[in-house]
Order: sequence, then C-alpha cells, then structure tokens
Amino acid sequence: MKDPNVKAYLAAIAKAEGGDYHAKYGYGWAKGFQTGKWTFTDESTHPGAGFGGSTTASGLYQITIATWREYGGKMGLTDFTPHTQDLMAVDILRTLGVIDKIKAGDIPGAMPKAATRWAALPEGPGKKNHYPPQPYAEYPDFLSYYKSAGGTVK
Repeated sequence: MKDPNVKAYLAAIAKAEGGDYHAKYGYGWAKGFQTGKWTFTDESTHPGAGFGGSTTASGLYQITIATWREYGGKMGLTDFTPHTQDLMAVDILRTLGVIDKIKAGDIPGAMPKAATRWAALPEGPGKKNHYPPQPYAEYPDFLSYYKSAGGTVK
C-alpha cells in the first residue's frame, strides 16, 4: 500500500468502524472490546461470529466471513493477518470503482459506494450512512480521520 491517500482512507475506515486487526464483534459495540470475548488471536482464518453470534464482522475493517470468503478466494488469500485484511480492503475499494477517486483526493466522490460496504461510513457531506440505524461517523469526522492519517483532498 504505497499511495498515501489510500493508506489514509483505510485508516479513516478503521477509525469509523472502531476496528482493530484482532477485534471481533457480536451483538453490538462494547466498551473495552480490546480483550477477551471481543478479540481473536488465531490469524490462520477468519474468526467467525463474535460474542453473541449476531455478526461475523471482524478485524480492522470489520470484514465479514462472507466477504473474506469472496475476496480471499478471488485473491488466493487463506489467512486473516493484518496484511491480508489490508489487501482485502484495498481490493474492495478497487472493486467498488473508487480507488482512483481516493488516490486523487476526491473523498466526497468515493463515499457513496464505500458506504455500501462499510456501515459506519457516511454517504458523503451532509448525508447519513447507508445502513440505518447502524452508528456511523459524520462526514466531517471521517474527513478529519482521513486528513490526520496524511490524506489530502482535492
């Protein structure tokens, strides 16, 4: 991941999603998820359902097991290491057709499609997320996360 805007966009997704490379969620957000039932240590495969079993969203970008199977199979990836999670997130952005917009700093142009894959993302300036009532980052907050990670806006 060489492009600074792509790297910053991924950091902003991670911040909005509240993820960590070893986080897994169950029936919702929990304070102190960094330990125990909210984490995994085995990176050999996707960790599956989180505590409570209501979602398989895991890792820094909250990748579901269905997405891991789809992209892992397509990309020949077999584990769920931080590097694999990064590769998948970049390929998701590429598949959505927004990677060039991100590289160019067109963040408002990238948001509507990215928000269809990441529930915590707004669809753009002044817009909500694609999946109400899921909590999400307001656009100014997302943009702040992006810029603080070194991203530039055109």
